Amino acid sequence: MRLITLLVSLVTAIVVIALLSRLLSPEAASILLDINRASWPFTVQNILWIAFFAGLGELSIRWRAGRLEESQIDRNYLPEDEETVLRPGDDMTPIYQKVRASKYREVCFVPRLIERCVLGFNLSHSADQTNSLLNSSLELYLHEIDLRYNIIRYITWVIPSLGFIGTVIGIMLALNYAGDRANVESPDMLYQVTERLGVAFSTTLLALVMASILVFIQNVVQGKEENALNKAGQYCLDNLINRLYSP
Repeated sequence: MRLITLLVSLVTAIVVIALLSRLLSPEAASILLDINRASWPFTVQNILWIAFFAGLGELSIRWRAGRLEESQIDRNYLPEDEETVLRPGDDMTPIYQKVRASKYREVCFVPRLIERCVLGFNLSHSADQTNSLLNSSLELYLHEIDLRYNIIRYITWVIPSLGFIGTVIGIMLALNYAGDRANVESPDMLYQVTERLGVAFSTTLLALVMASILVFIQNVVQGKEENALNKAGQYCLDNLINRLYSP
């Protein structure tokens, strides 16, 4: 899934770069793509676009995962009426079998929580210990969610770094042009130097805008996953933990 998403993101970035190079004015294309550079299309701006779409692709994976997590509560793994009481043994068997038959039992939080709590209650015959097991599992899963965002956090770090690198390269090239003896007497030397410096600083501006967009979307998507985990915990607490009874 991640490899396919990465390939789609790469193709999308290339298509967007090609469209921008044809549709934008020369000034805008110079700022967003550095289209006037001799090394085009191998420019820092184009690398930024590729990294940006790679980040969007990773976030789309996490968004779909959050939606899948939210859908698990509607699969009726647990009894939701007000009368059912669950005892160790036979009362837990249908729940355990339903969870084991789910294709999401190793992927999503709800079936994983239910399976762990059912096994724990059958072994301990203690509702308090099962509740502690639920709380410990929720803490572990919260840390698991945080680890899933390591790649996107790296991308949001590397994009500004690439922007600063592009700015340094642009300043270096502008100074090399100004320091060339052949350009000293050129009437448009000042214009050429300032134009190069302007493109150099636009690299950092573009990188900061991209990183800001990714960080905003990351917070929204991560909040969605964490909210799904909270709902999973409440679902298990209301319909499993609070129904446990050991004679």
